[in-house]
Amino acid sequence: MYKPLADEIRPRSLDEVVGQQHILGENGMLRRIAESGQIPNMIFYGPSGTGKTTVARILAERTNRSLRKLNATTAGIADIKQIIAELDTMLTPGGVLLYLDEIQYFNKKQQQSLLEFIEDGRITLIASTTENPYFCVFNAVLSRSTVFEFKALHARDVERAAARAVDILNARRETPLTLEDGVLRHIASACGGDVRKAMNALELLFSAAAGDVITLDDAKAITQRSAMRYDRDGDEHFDTLSALMKSLRGSDPDAALHYLARLLEAGDLIGACRRILCSASEDIGLAYPQAVPIVKACVDSALQLGLPEARLPLAEACILLATAPKSNSVVMAIDRAIADVRAGHSGGFPRELQNVHADGTGFEREQGYLYPHNFPGHWVKQQYLPDEIKHARYYEYGDNKTEQAAKAYWDGIKK
Repeated sequence: MYKPLADEIRPRSLDEVVGQQHILGENGMLRRIAESGQIPNMIFYGPSGTGKTTVARILAERTNRSLRKLNATTAGIADIKQIIAELDTMLTPGGVLLYLDEIQYFNKKQQQSLLEFIEDGRITLIASTTENPYFCVFNAVLSRSTVFEFKALHARDVERAAARAVDILNARRETPLTLEDGVLRHIASACGGDVRKAMNALELLFSAAAGDVITLDDAKAITQRSAMRYDRDGDEHFDTLSALMKSLRGSDPDAALHYLARLLEAGDLIGACRRILCSASEDIGLAYPQAVPIVKACVDSALQLGLPEARLPLAEACILLATAPKSNSVVMAIDRAIADVRAGHSGGFPRELQNVHADGTGFEREQGYLYPHNFPGHWVKQQYLPDEIKHARYYEYGDNKTEQAAKAYWDGIKK
């Protein structure tokens, strides 16, 4: 019977697990928990193909509890009730260790149906998810569990697993295959830290081998774009957008182009455009005000062109923003003003600023508005803020050349 390579190569002990040294190393917390034999409720969070399911199975074998497995993509409330019905019977004398894969697909009612039994210890839960558990797991379950993050594997770790896989695949064949130099290294790098992707690529290469040698060109052909990690609604989406904007803010054009390339390869043109437009005002702002119309023109061009040509104006915009002088005086000023409004610091309008329709209708005095253009320098001292906050100051000039020039101009006028 056919058995997928990814299952056949699955480690049987923690020592065989590649990567995750931050939790499974010699003094790693998860390893110490496993060695103690006292398994608490846990949630494993991380990308696919990083060992979450494997580690959960190994831990389950170290306890005297009856193991039950559910996948939230196919399981329902009836499956949970069936497990609950087995509690306190001869079927589960020591309780149940429930491994729940893809817990993010369970709704609130399904997750909460486990609470009572997690609380009293009759069920020990080990759940896994590729999405941030603090967003997709309900607080009542989360507060009773310990979260462990699994990280994408380094290429050197994947290469170790790939070498073992080659031995297994050759053992299945009458005539073993040889691999050109660089094949394993390329597969390990191209799989994006996902062991399962690497195993699938090797399996395909062996099944499609034309001779007795697997070439580097074949490996490159079969792993094309496989290193991409991106999900439109999950952590990868928001992390990539965040990394793009922070790279622009940090004046690193190379990093900005890298994250832009990730977005474009995933086809997320709109997400890239929105963040680039935002950065022009939030991070460059008044240090280089011309950045806004230039970036807007680049974004308009990108949307009109579509992919792949859109990469050119967007790359131009990213390089411009990353290398431009920076100022956050705009975002700081508007955020201070919004904070005052939300706190109720507003008050009535100064009489000078009211609409002229109120003149002569019983008010104590006429409007008295002074028209700035009638005065030297097009400015006259006049109160514009409400009386309650007339001394509030929201905007502070940035220390860049453009804003300091504006400050010097108005200091000279207003003195």
